Amino acid sequence: MDDWRHVRTERLWLDVATVADVPDLHAIHADPQSWEHFPAGRHADRLMSEQMVVNGERQWREHRLGYWSVRDREGGSIVGRGGCAVPPGCPWWNLYYRFASSVHRRGYASEMARAAIEAANDVEPERPVLAYLLEHNVASRRTAERIGLRLVWRGPDVGNPDRDAIRLVYVDREPDEDLAAAIARQCEPIGASDAV
Repeated sequence: MDDWRHVRTERLWLDVATVADVPDLHAIHADPQSWEHFPAGRHADRLMSEQMVVNGERQWREHRLGYWSVRDREGGSIVGRGGCAVPPGCPWWNLYYRFASSVHRRGYASEMARAAIEAANDVEPERPVLAYLLEHNVASRRTAERIGLRLVWRGPDVGNPDRDAIRLVYVDREPDEDLAAAIARQCEPIGASDAV
């Protein structure tokens, strides 16, 4: 596909976020239930959500792919955000999904994630797709496993205010030595090793 900016799946409308989406996106990203497993990530103010949209526009310009606003009916309110984007300085696509608590357990994250992986593999197939999860976020883990990602790293979540938090890294392919080393650099505190 030449343009992944607007995608239709079986039940979802996936579109590049615009400034008009900020109120709905902020409602999701400011909702404590959406951040139950990582409260420090919650958007404290609308400016954070506006900046998220601006950063997303840059991703689309630079990489021809990024995160979508997700609707479950044409022209409806936004129920989530997700897709694949390239984190600064990383050799992979980051798979992201966050949905309003009102639509949890409908399989929307899996449906959107499959489209995101297809898009990433179309745009830049040599770049692997990774999903970073917290171990205690069982629903997110199930989504990653349901869409065929495999666990390749488990260890402390560096920088998380919860010192007991465990980070999991899932990937869409067997990691080669370079990818494994890049994941380790990104995830491991100095001197630690707890690879799966």
